[in-house]
Amino acid sequence: MKAFYQLTKDEALQQLKTTSEGLNADGIALLQETFGKNVLEEAKQRSKLSILLAQFADIMIFILVIAAIISFVVGEHTDAFVILAIIIANSWMGYSQEYNAEKSIRMLQKMSSQFALVFRNNNPCKIVSAELVPGDIIFLEAGDIVPADARLIEVSSLKTDEASLTGESHSIEKTIEAVNEENLVPGDQHNMVFKGTIVTNGSAKAVVTTIGMKTEIGKIASLLEVGSPKTPLQKRLAVFSKQLAVIVIVICTLVFGFGLWRGEPAFEMFLTALSLAVAALPEALPAVITIALAQGASRMVKRNALMRKLPAVETLGSVTYICTDKTGTLTQNVMTVEKLHAAPGKEELLRYAMVLNNDVRFSHDGLLGDSTETALVNYAFQKGNSKEEADRGFPLEAKLPFDSVRMRMSTLHKQEGKWILFVKGAPGKMTEVLSGNYKEQVPEWLNINREWAADGLRVLFFAYKIFDEKPQQMHEGLEKDLDFLGMTAMIDPPREEVIDAMRECKTAGIKPVMITGDQPLTATAIAERLGMIEKDSGRVTSGADLDKMTEEEFNRDIKNISVYARVSPEQKLKIVKALQANGEFVAMTGDGVNDAPSLKQSDIGIAMGITGTDVSKEASDMILLDDNFATIVKAVREGRRIYENIRKFILYVLSCNLGEILTIFFAPILGFAIPLLPIHILWINLVTDGLPGLALVAEPAEKDIMNRPPRPPKENLFAGGLIPRILLTGALMAIASIFIQWWTLKQGYPVRTQQTAVFTTLCFIQLGNALSVRSVYHSMFTTGVFANKGMWGAIILTVILQLLIVYVPFLQGIFKTTSLDGRIIGTTLIVTLVCVFLIELMKYFNKKKYLKK
Repeated sequence: MKAFYQLTKDEALQQLKTTSEGLNADGIALLQETFGKNVLEEAKQRSKLSILLAQFADIMIFILVIAAIISFVVGEHTDAFVILAIIIANSWMGYSQEYNAEKSIRMLQKMSSQFALVFRNNNPCKIVSAELVPGDIIFLEAGDIVPADARLIEVSSLKTDEASLTGESHSIEKTIEAVNEENLVPGDQHNMVFKGTIVTNGSAKAVVTTIGMKTEIGKIASLLEVGSPKTPLQKRLAVFSKQLAVIVIVICTLVFGFGLWRGEPAFEMFLTALSLAVAALPEALPAVITIALAQGASRMVKRNALMRKLPAVETLGSVTYICTDKTGTLTQNVMTVEKLHAAPGKEELLRYAMVLNNDVRFSHDGLLGDSTETALVNYAFQKGNSKEEADRGFPLEAKLPFDSVRMRMSTLHKQEGKWILFVKGAPGKMTEVLSGNYKEQVPEWLNINREWAADGLRVLFFAYKIFDEKPQQMHEGLEKDLDFLGMTAMIDPPREEVIDAMRECKTAGIKPVMITGDQPLTATAIAERLGMIEKDSGRVTSGADLDKMTEEEFNRDIKNISVYARVSPEQKLKIVKALQANGEFVAMTGDGVNDAPSLKQSDIGIAMGITGTDVSKEASDMILLDDNFATIVKAVREGRRIYENIRKFILYVLSCNLGEILTIFFAPILGFAIPLLPIHILWINLVTDGLPGLALVAEPAEKDIMNRPPRPPKENLFAGGLIPRILLTGALMAIASIFIQWWTLKQGYPVRTQQTAVFTTLCFIQLGNALSVRSVYHSMFTTGVFANKGMWGAIILTVILQLLIVYVPFLQGIFKTTSLDGRIIGTTLIVTLVCVFLIELMKYFNKKKYLKK
């Protein structure tokens, strides 16, 4: 069966069993029962409970829940309550961010018109657009939102704005003639109008062909039902958590079995194994990561980037491709006259023609009408002309509208006792009606036209003719023997700031790709101006080219393509999926309805806050509040900073926890008492790890962060020498702690004092380690010791709290500590300084190995 755009208007009416007078009202109820309502189906929304329960699906949370249960069972209620508090706080923060994230389909409904003017029994009546059925005859005029997909049967200078559906930057002229080509995208179906698009000029009658989810906008709504992919951090933490869980189980089992073999009491060894489990688990990690992302989101808002989902904050740091729409994203979404060539001495008359020869409506809100015509009028206004002055000098007498056969428009005006005809149109059609006096000049003008068109400019020719007497009738026969007036060229120009933003993206190792529904020549011109492709490279792939390519060819060539033109929403989605299948992390920017599916599918969707549709915003992860592409670069920098700071926290917390594990593991083997109790371990993990950890996530970005390539998508959390650093730092801490326990034992101090000394030593060394890990490779002295004031605040607060639980009698009972004398504190400080010096020395060798340039 042929598509409706391939049928003549009579064939379309016949197939839909209707007439130009409209349907019979008596049969409407049956048709509504058959085809349903003209509404978009609402996707099944996640319940509050399912969103809340999803927060507990993380394996790290599961491990912490088990640790809390074990703590309750063995009577360590304080430990258990603290762990549970961390779990609940983390889950609630995640829940509050996710609750309103799935409303894209509801927002699509808002795009639909509320009412429609329909002919039934040849009588016009206004009905709710949801009541329309296939076969209904609707009337459209300028300013209307099209209520359903429909085949045009009568038009009068009709143009529609389909930018939000197809990406076209200018209004599309509509016709009623059948189109023979097959498999055309909506943007090329010039005898059809589509639900949700806007009539910008003229009027029309059309027969409704499809309604609801069968419309083009409905197909997009169904495309939105795709799952949200996990962010890189979520994937890396999932792998890390599983590996950590296995390691913890193995270590705890070995220690418990070894203790029983030595004849230690079973309950005491169980407590030791529990201590190891608590030591191995970074209890603060989920909370610290959530806070890091929340703080990053807060900073991004101040830079005009609003994050809708917390985990997406760091995703920007992993992005390798930015797929961007052209219209309104890279360009200003305003057609602008860029070049003008007037006949000698005729520039002022040309500007009058630009003001008068059009269907532009002048209102208090500005100019309304076709984007090309408003560009011409604006240009004339900027040069000093006004509508009032033009109307006084050239009162309008008659008008011959533009049509797709003549490809010209004419207006007749009175001028000082004579009459002047202004004509504008397509260059080829205009040269056919010029006076024979211009025969030698026409080739030169057409050459200029070709040069301008090759630069992606839309070219119009202007001409005029003076009559001594007013023509009796306005007809196309008047359009002959015209005098050349001039030519203009227009384009939707790129945003100035985008050029620098593109350059910065490339410096950061990110490849920008344009995906647009506009024409290839226009896309090429904009891409060349932005530096996305080399001039005259011709590397532009159209939607038709994509359809001809096999999946194997597409996957092979996709990395070499920077510009896609004339593509459909389904093809945009295909491009994003293909890049993801090749292991790329994809960001997609856009502002129209046509961008919504690919925004949702991409690893991070970026919508425009000012020009963006509600649909694109709801489908996105991030909204640019100033519609500035350059804001993306700032957001990428922030994303990289956040990820690096989380890695620093993991380096810090795991090296500290390893030090605790090795201390607990080897001290009994060497004949010492259990060096740390579970409450000590939990205090270190939540306070000594947590407070400096929070300060670490606020660490300023390192200077060269945007000169590094994106992280490889499969790179694990410990790349770049983190594992050797963790192992060596942990071993150093354990040696220092066991040394302190050996020294206090030799000095005759009781077990409680030995444990308190080891506890305090680990606390102080870890604080020194926190200062060191502010830069993974550079010395703390070269990065500015006091640059992070929050870190010093955390260190001072932690030292005060540590001294309180050691010296305040009430707290000694809770935390199982005792007072330390001056000798122990002095020895502890010396050991701490030696350890920090060795950790810094370790960074020097790490830098030489992993930062070779």
